[in-house]
Amino acid sequence: MTRHDHVTPLPFRDRDEAGTLLGAALAEALAAEGTDPRAVVILGVPRGGVAVAAAVARSLAAPLDILVAHKISTPWDPEFALGAVTADGTTVVEPWAGRSAGLDDAGLARLAEAEVGAARERETRLRAGRPAVPVAGRVAVVVDDGLATGATVHAACLAARALGAARVIVAAPVASNEALSLLEPACDALVVLAVPDRFDAVGRFYARFDQVPDAEVIAVLAEADGRSST
Repeated sequence: MTRHDHVTPLPFRDRDEAGTLLGAALAEALAAEGTDPRAVVILGVPRGGVAVAAAVARSLAAPLDILVAHKISTPWDPEFALGAVTADGTTVVEPWAGRSAGLDDAGLARLAEAEVGAARERETRLRAGRPAVPVAGRVAVVVDDGLATGATVHAACLAARALGAARVIVAAPVASNEALSLLEPACDALVVLAVPDRFDAVGRFYARFDQVPDAEVIAVLAEADGRSST
């Protein structure tokens, strides 16, 4: 696993600025590793990650697609991640999840199954009829707007490998040390602009951190399709 850390002043102005800076860092990392940018596909994790991924894809003139990942959360605390799933059924559950949530294996499986269904529905909605960009044999770059626990991107990495990616790179503007420790064994390279000592929420590192509605994700993907066809 290759790690490319950069020292970038915080906060980022918005996701577009963060994605532009991340794209430049990723281009440098790909060049250092001798990777042909034409072999790369950018996979944004909806919803906020897609806004960052769009700027990365523009910087590299690479195709853009989504990889939908959902947290597995406790019913009483939606922000507390026990693991994550992707739309293809890939499931990652933290080893301590059942003990912390007071759930047995069957209870965790029910939570995961519900999130897989929700991820599939979201993927269908966001694709809006457009086909998936082929990943097999390519370098898959999984992009999110920040890595707090790393759980959703961990599941996304496994899903990218299941799709046949030749290599998997994780790229994010900002990440916690905890997330990087989780993801290092799961990917081939990490490209991160900032790793703050104190990490409580991704939004804290952006001056503007608006919610990204589904309609915006759909529009971003349609715009990327238009660029790739010209």
